[in-house]
Parts: sequence; C-alpha cells; structure tokens
Amino acid sequence: MTAKIAYADVEVGTELPAQIFPVTRATLVRYAGASGDFNPIHWNEKFAVEVGLPDVIAHGMFTMAEAIRVVTDWAGDPAAVVEYGVRFTKPVVVPNDDKGATIEVSAKVAALLDDQQVRVDLLAKSGDQKVLGMSRAVVRLA
Repeated sequence: MTAKIAYADVEVGTELPAQIFPVTRATLVRYAGASGDFNPIHWNEKFAVEVGLPDVIAHGMFTMAEAIRVVTDWAGDPAAVVEYGVRFTKPVVVPNDDKGATIEVSAKVAALLDDQQVRVDLLAKSGDQKVLGMSRAVVRLA
C-alpha cells in the first residue's frame, strides 16, 4: 500500500479531518489484554486513587495510538507514517459510567519536507485538557 494523498495536493496549514475516539473501561480492558499492560492504574479505581490519580486512566500508548489514527486514516496507509513522537502531558481519566471519556484529535500539515514527506502536528485533548504534547508525525505521501 502507499499513501493515497499526493504531496502536491497539500500545503502548510492543510487540516486533516478531526476525529473523536470514545474510551470506556471496557476499551481499557481490551487494550490491556492485547498489549499485556495490566498495570492496575488502568483498571482498578481504588488503586489508581491510592497512588494519587483522580480515577482510572487510559494507557499512554493507547492514547498515542488513537491520536495517530487521524493521520493514518487521512494518508490512507499506516506505513506512510515514517516517524511519530509525543510527550504525555495529562492522563485521559476514564470514569466508570456509561459514557467513559473521549479523546478529541485534530491535526494539520505543519511543514513540507524533502522526499514527498510532510510533518503533521496533532492536538489531542480529553475534556478541556491537552493530553499529548509535541505530538508530531512525519508522513511520506504519494
């Protein structure tokens, strides 16, 4: 597969379609099983509160993975992402109710690079809190 977006069709400031990702306790259990990360801060409310967290929190790598979906969906090929990094700034707190939490992700092309590549800057928030900082991806386009 290759990216479906052509380098010639983007410019600095091009906005990618924003997405909202729901996160429930069930989501965290499924992710824990798939990743092998069974840290109790991700599923045990009592433990999470005892260690100073407001409630159970989403896995950082889960949050990071959800955010990059905005880029891979836009590019049309996950392999188009050649570099991706973030700083974890705030946790995604996931209450034990029917709604859970959401991760809202927007992104835009921040720089045109050599070799058909662009740098995409992402903004990931949960509620009104920024949950990822310095979230950037380098993507090779068609």
